[in-house]
Amino acid sequence: MDLKPGSRWRSAVCDGEFVVVRPPKSPVSLEAGGHAVIPHGEARAGDLVLSDAHSAGVLAGKRYADAETGMEILCSKAGQGSLSVDGRAIGATESKKLPSSD
Repeated sequence: MDLKPGSRWRSAVCDGEFVVVRPPKSPVSLEAGGHAVIPHGEARAGDLVLSDAHSAGVLAGKRYADAETGMEILCSKAGQGSLSVDGRAIGATESKKLPSSD
């Protein structure tokens, strides 16, 4: 899996779509819904189902980061499957607070 900056991926089991913002420092497997993501243009296999352990969902416009690998992903389309790296769940990053204009 070649996770280059700007590369587009989608879940193999739900509607989630993703863009790599910052690639990982070492080769990893990016998963959504408990299964490896597939390139954006590739067709889904019909026999895969959403894993109950990875069904927290992802939200469009949110960034998801993994501190261990340094990878950052932008969700471009919401889905039911949650993101994980090598089976380890990753969560959405907090928005940066803007300085006060007072």
